[in-house]
Amino acid sequence: MTAHSIERNLAYTPQVAAATRELYAKVSNVVPEIEWPAFAPLIAEINRLKKERGAVILAHNYQTPEIFHCVADFVGDSLQLAREAAKTDAKIIVQAGVHFMAETSKILSPEKTVLIPDLEAGCSLAASITGADVRLLKQKYPNLPVVTYVNTSAEVKAESDITCTSSNAVAVVESIAKERGVDTVIFIPDKFLAQNVANQTKIKIIAWHGRCEVHERFTADDIRRFKADHPGAIVLAHPECPAEVVAECDFAGSTSAMTDYVVKNRPARVVMLTECSMADNIQAQVRDVEFLRPCNLCPHMKRITLDKILRSLQTMQFEVKVDPAVATRAKAAVERMLAVGKPKPAVH
Repeated sequence: MTAHSIERNLAYTPQVAAATRELYAKVSNVVPEIEWPAFAPLIAEINRLKKERGAVILAHNYQTPEIFHCVADFVGDSLQLAREAAKTDAKIIVQAGVHFMAETSKILSPEKTVLIPDLEAGCSLAASITGADVRLLKQKYPNLPVVTYVNTSAEVKAESDITCTSSNAVAVVESIAKERGVDTVIFIPDKFLAQNVANQTKIKIIAWHGRCEVHERFTADDIRRFKADHPGAIVLAHPECPAEVVAECDFAGSTSAMTDYVVKNRPARVVMLTECSMADNIQAQVRDVEFLRPCNLCPHMKRITLDKILRSLQTMQFEVKVDPAVATRAKAAVERMLAVGKPKPAVH
């Protein structure tokens, strides 16, 4: 089914307007009113169909507001979504995120059907390393544990001792180092996250060279100029940014940590050095904060749209599968991560 056929089959009727009125109220300050008639019919049909199919939608913090606030059942960072995938009773999981997230859901829930609305929704970090690369690293550094950022393929996770996210990376590194009785770990694949973790722990880090194409583009000079032009603005950075960028910021943390910071502290003006939709999603909840936006778009996250989510539910495409032998080994690494602290997922 094409996007055009979906549009012809759905219309912005008075009934749809009434059914989605409360949802639009959530996003009215970040979604222009003129755009809502294009979104509302898709939202109404997605919400109807997911109930009919016994499906849930997991949406990453980088999804656009009409997805994040209007069709998602669970939202959050990679760690929060991994936890939800592990415990949901739903038979079908639609991953409004990128491919490695869908793989993680399938690894944790092999009996469930996991769908991703676009197979091309990838990740520059996941593409930067293979299972063969990890095996070579282990040969070069025998007896050192491998800590793997979740932004990786199932094959890479299967070669790892434990996974982590940006929100628990330090805790995971220190936990596995203590367990193995070592003072050094291999940390893959994000070069900058590894540097930022190393700055927060005494554990030595052997890093890979992967980088996030969204966060690597921020520079320390950019931040200094921005602060000079906007005195008093609070600058928050994701730890996938270069270490010199993080050093110039007022706070660094995962997408969930940045959200919590803004909600709790209510800075008058804030800059978030991460994917652009983050600011929109928080702005929808915190309307008294002004967001200044020197952000970057993730082309992979933006492949996920309402049209594609609806087609995925209608046709049950595209199903994500993981080789059982790979999944078993990868699951051990993910479950070891999930045991390191258990924050509650955000629920809509």
